[in-house]
Amino acid sequence: YAQAGIKDPRQELAMAEVHDCFTPTELVLMEDLGFSSRGTGWKDVLAGTYDLDGELAVNPDGGLKSFGHPIGASGLRMLFECWLQLRGEAGKRQIASVGRGRKLALTHNLGGAPGECVSFVGVVGSEPSA
Repeated sequence: YAQAGIKDPRQELAMAEVHDCFTPTELVLMEDLGFSSRGTGWKDVLAGTYDLDGELAVNPDGGLKSFGHPIGASGLRMLFECWLQLRGEAGKRQIASVGRGRKLALTHNLGGAPGECVSFVGVVGSEPSA
């Protein structure tokens, strides 16, 4: 977040696409990425915080459970969703927070095999940085 100039991701990001390979993984990531305080991610989900019209939309396209997980291509699909959202071209799943002046999106992807793991977190924006 420091490299992107983000102090409060929940307030500053328009959306996030996270690697929800298993249902609990999405909850853990919401806390690990600083969207929810430790142990409160489930409460924020039930409160609608991460819905399309919530404070911070997470996986507005349905995530891996909606699109599947073609190894190597999942991260590109996640970036494409961010691109559509930030341009206002996501159709029925367009999130409201982009219209409220938020211009940054986060993607998180991971993969690997026993004994090794690769994780990627990227922040993309709809305007060139200064």
